[in-house]
Amino acid sequence: MFRRLRTTLLTIAILVLTNVVSFAQCAMCRGSVESTVSAGETSMASNLNLGILYLFFAPYLLVGLIAYFWYKTSRKNVKKAKGIGSVAG
Repeated sequence: MFRRLRTTLLTIAILVLTNVVSFAQCAMCRGSVESTVSAGETSMASNLNLGILYLFFAPYLLVGLIAYFWYKTSRKNVKKAKGIGSVAG
């Protein structure tokens, strides 16, 4: 059991400490947005901003949903445990 936990923690530490630099996509997006805005079209810039907001909020929404269902399940288990204790006691 401890070996599996140690392996999991080591894997998480390696993933957290590994740093990959990737600035190419940002420069490409910036260049394409600047060229379209200077041409007078702003729809691409607003769509890019919406995409950034979507990518920003999606993980928080997912974690929030998991936390909500976890809380709901734990409250149900507490109520069930209290009900069983009162019947048996």
